[in-house]
Amino acid sequence: MSGVWIFDKNGVTRLVTNPTRESFEQKEPPYPGTATAPGARPRVLVYLPANQVIRSYTELEQRLAELGWTRFYNSNQPNLLQFHKSANSAHLISLPKNFDSFKSFHMYDIVVKNRSFFEVRDPAS
Repeated sequence: MSGVWIFDKNGVTRLVTNPTRESFEQKEPPYPGTATAPGARPRVLVYLPANQVIRSYTELEQRLAELGWTRFYNSNQPNLLQFHKSANSAHLISLPKNFDSFKSFHMYDIVVKNRSFFEVRDPAS
């Protein structure tokens, strides 16, 4: 028996033989803007110069604007918030429109494109 055992709220287990990301996701995340897989540690995005935990897209957009990122409005992708560095750059950050769907892989995308300005941490750190 290979796979992953999942415990639900009532303590009942079930075996997921071919797990996918969707099979681990819950309807509503326990911590908005964090990973939702059972057993996954929640993460937060931190703006390093101010040691500020980013808790909303308003805060994130302000910090990205300070770094030269501008909002990119794409009518073909209405469910995404997108930011680009400049007209001469291929760098693009795409985020879900709802901050509650902001996951750690979105955070790491921001970190990779702004290495010395952002960091992903455990909330307790």
